[in-house]
Amino acid sequence: MIPLDKVKKIIEKHSKLERELSSTNIDKKKFAEMSKEYSDLSEVIDDAKFYISFEIEREELRKIIDDKSSDKEMLDLANSELSLLTSKIENVKKKLIIYLLPKDDADKKNAILEIRAGTGGLEASLFASDLFKMYEKICTNKNWSIEVISISKSDAGGLKEVIASIKGKNIYSTLKYESGVHRVQRVPETETQGRVHTSAATVAVLPEAEEIDVKIEEKDLRIDVFRSSGPGGQSVNTTDSAVRITHIPTGIVVSQQDEKSQIRNKEKGLKILRARIYEFERKKKEDERSKYRKSKIGTGDRSERIRTYNFPQGRVTDHRINLTLHKLNEFMEGEVFDEMIENINLQAQEELMRAN
Repeated sequence: MIPLDKVKKIIEKHSKLERELSSTNIDKKKFAEMSKEYSDLSEVIDDAKFYISFEIEREELRKIIDDKSSDKEMLDLANSELSLLTSKIENVKKKLIIYLLPKDDADKKNAILEIRAGTGGLEASLFASDLFKMYEKICTNKNWSIEVISISKSDAGGLKEVIASIKGKNIYSTLKYESGVHRVQRVPETETQGRVHTSAATVAVLPEAEEIDVKIEEKDLRIDVFRSSGPGGQSVNTTDSAVRITHIPTGIVVSQQDEKSQIRNKEKGLKILRARIYEFERKKKEDERSKYRKSKIGTGDRSERIRTYNFPQGRVTDHRINLTLHKLNEFMEGEVFDEMIENINLQAQEELMRAN
């Protein structure tokens, strides 16, 4: 159960902010901060009040049920009300647990999505393409905007690699557990004997960092320019427009050659680099905080196998929470993605709650 004192503090804070916001002696910046906090609290205030009253009502109903003098009609009514209260409290608990958890500063940020074909040759590149289409559909369903930063296609029409920027509301908090190895089991179109092949693609989701989040010193960068090339090493243009940026302190390297302009390639490269440095620093802090506990959900390690998409059986399985959905086609259309994500988020949040 959630400690009652923590729930009471939600109600007290909400009341305090309500009083303070009615004051005329608040500067604009402070007012905006308080309004945001008040808005966040308002989303759970009814649940907090319900949670407080739940214990009192449950105790009263228990007395009626345990009282041998209670008649059958009274007992039936008490049992029915207790059952209804108990079913309601589970959803309330979930919302309060989420609210009370330590906040990840990156949760409300936009994200950089990176997908790379892994083991499995051309079939892996086709699967990487399918995954990208799936995320595009999720973005459409959620009214997020997605913009390709860099893309490299395979001979089979799949993708060797794609990097995209996703903008909208609470992007990173929704997609952060997508990082890892995604495995597919299916019969490739080129397979004449109907054998099921296994291939994989790697997904990385990074919070998009602003300049205020990561300060990159010019002296810490080595920038090399070269001529962009297409498939088979053929020259795409005759100028040195492609850019390779190396961040010397971390050793992180980003190459960008999609644009004809060297300046645009540098801008895009720095955007990706900033996100990778931000994630590098976040991971260092997280590893330090969590070295004494191991999360089943994982830390977004790109080498961790997180999900299997089995086409012959029409199922998608997330190995971290042992959840299988027999709705693979709908999942690939982005239609039942939230069902998976909500379960992953809930388990991650429960782990955090136990750890705190």
